[in-house]
Amino acid sequence: MPFVKIVKNKAYFKRFQVKYRRRREGKTDYYARRQMVLQDKTKFGTPKYRLVVRLSNKDITAQIVQAKIVGDEVVCAAYAHELPAFGIEHGLTNYAAAYATGLLLARRTLTKLKIADKFEGVKEANGDYSASRTKKDDQGDDESAFPFKAILDVGLARTTTGARVFGVLKGAVDGGIAVPHRPNRFPGFNKEKDKLDAKVHRDRIFGKHVADYLKQVKEESSSNPDEKTNQFAKYIAGKVAPENIEGIYKKAHAAIRADPTKTIARKSRKDGGGEHKKYGSKKLTAEERKKAAKAKVALIRERLSKA
Repeated sequence: MPFVKIVKNKAYFKRFQVKYRRRREGKTDYYARRQMVLQDKTKFGTPKYRLVVRLSNKDITAQIVQAKIVGDEVVCAAYAHELPAFGIEHGLTNYAAAYATGLLLARRTLTKLKIADKFEGVKEANGDYSASRTKKDDQGDDESAFPFKAILDVGLARTTTGARVFGVLKGAVDGGIAVPHRPNRFPGFNKEKDKLDAKVHRDRIFGKHVADYLKQVKEESSSNPDEKTNQFAKYIAGKVAPENIEGIYKKAHAAIRADPTKTIARKSRKDGGGEHKKYGSKKLTAEERKKAAKAKVALIRERLSKA
């Protein structure tokens, strides 16, 4: 194939169509978004919900979102920074926290829709794969109502095996929301055997990997007391023992199911919350400006006299 010179003249730029703003910013995968948002015409405007999961350095955001002409509408949301209200004080971005955030979102959404009693999900987390019942794969044997359905939206996150976005997914499914998925991306899935090791997955949900590493760090720091480490500083300051971590998550799951509407109280201005400080320059009167100018001149003269 011969090489063709690319001509970018005036005609090219006159007809150039820029991509969507969020594509230019590298924030949205519009190919994936279209697949998740488009609804069958035969469903006559039935809402199509997405389980949106976003991870940041200090937080996990989970939302149930519905796409509308005017933009996305958030039906319900849950955040990892709300977990201290349920007893999880530390490690708010690990896999166990991701599961708890997904569980909180599911119970909160179903409570809002007043169907929480009908769909309780998996009451005790076991890490095993549980397929969600949806209309698409229904055989017609069960005549009961279908659960609330949402499609997982991971954005630009890499969907690798054991990724935390699947922790949120598992929490939401165990909480009673039907999310179409397979077990091959959960921690503990063996590709060769094509089987999920539920025990490995359960250990992740209850933070065993965190407890093991905390135990290792404590042993190393006790053998080398002179060597300072910042790892697990908040766990150690909060006197969290490795053997107590699983119990903390179990209590948190029970607390979430008991009252998912609980939120953290907003800090008042005295506690460091509320309105932000204003740093804008204050407008001076004519008299104040003259006074400031005289003070400046006096200061310059004083410096010159000393020099």
